[in-house]
Amino acid sequence: MTVLLDGRPLAAYARAYVAAGRVFVPVDPVLTRIADRFWFEGDTLVIERGTRRVRVRLAPSYQSALGAAYVAAGPALRGLGAVVRYDSAARRLDVGLPRATQVASPTPFSPAPPAAVPNAVFTPAVQGTPRPLWTGSPLPRRTPLPLSTPR
Repeated sequence: MTVLLDGRPLAAYARAYVAAGRVFVPVDPVLTRIADRFWFEGDTLVIERGTRRVRVRLAPSYQSALGAAYVAAGPALRGLGAVVRYDSAARRLDVGLPRATQVASPTPFSPAPPAAVPNAVFTPAVQGTPRPLWTGSPLPRRTPLPLSTPR
């Protein structure tokens, strides 16, 4: 059976199958491609996409091998907001994800609306460091001067 994600075939080693009138898909790669994040709470796999969250109970032996775990495709994918359709004649599962909302660019700057008047802020003027004023007796030099010999 072929799984199409937004019209493109999803390559997987473990294939989807039909049993008892339901389509079962492997958790990895089908649900891991769609989900934003997932984690375990005991024996329950929690899958999250955006604001939607789906909980799927797994057998304890499948918690370490998500590629071998299978879930019913319809309830899990619809719970995550996907549109799921199964074509039995072609043995194809179409999974469609809603498009993300587009981000609009901001409007151009218009000087017509009134702007806020800037507040007066008191900032003192920067003063330089005062020069030291020595009033005591002169001290000898601590570094020797090089000896120069007359020529």
